[in-house]
Amino acid sequence: MHILKKLSMVTGGFLLMTVAVKAQKVDFTEYDLANGLHVILHQDKTAPVVAVTVFYHVGSKNEETSRTGFAHFFEHLLFEGTDNIKRGEWSKIVSSNGGQENATTSQDRTFYYEVFPSNQLELGLWMESERMLHPVINEVGVKTQNEVVKEEKRQRIDNQPYGHFLEEIFKRLFTAHPYRWQPIGSMEDLDAAKLEEFQAFFKKYYIPNNATLSVAGDIDIEQAKKWVAKYFTDVPKGPAIVQPNIQEAPITKEIVDTAYDANIQIPAVMAAYRIPGLKSDDSKVLELISNYLSNGGSSKLYKKMVDDKKNALQVGAFNYALEDYGAYITYALPNNNASLQDLLKDIDEEVVKLQTDLISEEDYQKLMNQEENDFVSANTRMLGVAENLSDGHVYFNNTGHINDELSDYKKITREQIRDVAKKYLNSNQRVVLYYLPDTKSGNN
Repeated sequence: MHILKKLSMVTGGFLLMTVAVKAQKVDFTEYDLANGLHVILHQDKTAPVVAVTVFYHVGSKNEETSRTGFAHFFEHLLFEGTDNIKRGEWSKIVSSNGGQENATTSQDRTFYYEVFPSNQLELGLWMESERMLHPVINEVGVKTQNEVVKEEKRQRIDNQPYGHFLEEIFKRLFTAHPYRWQPIGSMEDLDAAKLEEFQAFFKKYYIPNNATLSVAGDIDIEQAKKWVAKYFTDVPKGPAIVQPNIQEAPITKEIVDTAYDANIQIPAVMAAYRIPGLKSDDSKVLELISNYLSNGGSSKLYKKMVDDKKNALQVGAFNYALEDYGAYITYALPNNNASLQDLLKDIDEEVVKLQTDLISEEDYQKLMNQEENDFVSANTRMLGVAENLSDGHVYFNNTGHINDELSDYKKITREQIRDVAKKYLNSNQRVVLYYLPDTKSGNN
């Protein structure tokens, strides 16, 4: 019942193709085309694989309140076809040339990719330029993908146990910022939208000056530059995008509420804290705190509540890091008729210990080792490297962030861990949600 494990911030799938690399400096070449497209090229000849990725700086936070779900909808819609790729042919072209493709959407960005044998680099670049330059956005495609998105929502959220918990948390944690709705959005909004609105959304956001093209793998840099120029130079530049800058008032009093889910039999208790965005150094500290509390069987919460007290079936904490803000969430599911209040009390006791005492040197070293393992794992795929290079450029204004991140974690002290826990993880700064079975209805 892995229902409340640490969640990814995306709605799409992941490619499992891997190549072996060591934790070493990632070299890259980066430049801008005249139309504003930012290009990042990374050469790695370890394996004959290349990842072609495009990061558009548009997510659900860029949507209108009455037209939610547009960014995620485009994750699907832009596979429909282009002037030169017939409808339904995109995936066939990719697979017939030995590749795989997908896309993901978050609150902050939409990310498209293909992973090909390296001799198909030109094909990947051409396809992504086709997506950007002249996709076909018509009534047929919109209607088709509308049904696809509805089915995805039914499978992944509406009919999934605990599927609405992020929605319930975020709409209480955020009252002004568009993070208050989830990327899947509202099906009613999508139904109400006219074709011209979809076309306008594309024209506004899916432009070269709002995009980062990141290519990683077995490539020749100079040849790649020529192909990039060939396929992307003619894409017209659009008006500059101004990202939302909406500030939330601090939470100063604990918010306690209840949500119901017809798909569950076991209740849960959750506590969520609004925290700074991923650009903040404190976000990294909170990531360490979540690992300390709940990463693995030897973590504090798991050992205390699942192993020793046996009052929890599951317990955890995770740092949901986003660009503007983040959400730090703890949760527990009861075992042996334990009360939700007691579970929350047990979690809070461990947080108070963090706020009061320094963690042991042994636990600190364990956290550092975990971070190093995570860093290596995240960069063992060319897709992961390409994505991390894009993330660094967009979120941190530093493409080389991929090379700085591990050392940034290793600079974090035990004192910082204590102080950051004390700064953000207080009961008067949070939402407590009792997530209960809905026994009155068969639907949410």
